[in-house]
Amino acid sequence: MKNFVRLCLTLLACSMIKTYGQDPHFSQFFEAPLLRNPSLAGLFAGDIRFQAVYRNQWQSVTTPYQTGSLNFEYKQPVGHGNDFITTGFQILYDRAGVTNFTTSNLYPTVNYHKSLSDEKSKYLSFGIMGGYVQRRIDRSKITTNNEYDGSGYNPSLGDGETLTKFSYHYWDGSMGLSFNSSIAGSATDYYFIGAAYHHFNRPKNSFYRNPPVELNPKLVFSGGVRLSVNEMSYITLQSDFSKQGDYSETIGGMTYSRKIGEDYTNPMYTLHFGGYLRWKDAFIPVVQLDYNPFSVAFSYDINISELKAASQYQGGFEVSFTYAGFLDRNNSTKNAVLCPKF
Repeated sequence: MKNFVRLCLTLLACSMIKTYGQDPHFSQFFEAPLLRNPSLAGLFAGDIRFQAVYRNQWQSVTTPYQTGSLNFEYKQPVGHGNDFITTGFQILYDRAGVTNFTTSNLYPTVNYHKSLSDEKSKYLSFGIMGGYVQRRIDRSKITTNNEYDGSGYNPSLGDGETLTKFSYHYWDGSMGLSFNSSIAGSATDYYFIGAAYHHFNRPKNSFYRNPPVELNPKLVFSGGVRLSVNEMSYITLQSDFSKQGDYSETIGGMTYSRKIGEDYTNPMYTLHFGGYLRWKDAFIPVVQLDYNPFSVAFSYDINISELKAASQYQGGFEVSFTYAGFLDRNNSTKNAVLCPKF
């Protein structure tokens, strides 16, 4: 190779963190619903929801990879029936490797929930999301083989590269469809299934403005079910399968939730604990505490991939924070008999 590594080291590092997918991912994928599927916006008990997730990965192997997500959702009834509409936005930040390969995303989103029953909560939702993406690198942290002589690295040598721009941007879009329903008319048991198509516009993805280099579309299939064990506890199962180009990722698992206090209908505290498995990559213990209307969760990736020897089974740490509540308004969903939620 005669020239600059054309960001090979950066892109290789990015592929290591994503392992089976080209987009950033979270082990607490259930705390970043818009990244899964824009039609999952609004599937919660409340009028508004804020969610923030922070991930730090591969600190035991190399320069840590850091990913952050912030999403906001606002749900309100529309029309004279039981339909709802959810609007919001998704912000994503990802920084990878020694070159500080950074991606910043800002995605507005809208999701329409169509009621399919007048007797129980049964909704078909269609969501779209799209916006602005910027990618950049720190050129000062990248070296080329032209800058090495017989004695080693020599910064006075030219790098032999013609690349002059170290950032670029593009417009991106996603769409999704989901079905959400209570189970046998229950007020506490729900399930959902959904499918999403991300990057459907195939944006250009090259610092060299190379037209053939496009961001691969990504398909995501999601599902989840919440089942009561008794008045004071329930279990939640969720999973995602995603495929982007030649890469795929499967993640799924379960949490057990225990309500704390005497009011089981509106408990002040709920403790959740369980685990998830990212197939051939990591086992992920999770613990979460709800202090209504707030929630905080912690998880850690125990690496079981081919990198487990180098990483000593250490993967990524994640922490998430959620606020989901009701507004003081006439059309609040607080007293709605039928409403999309999970």
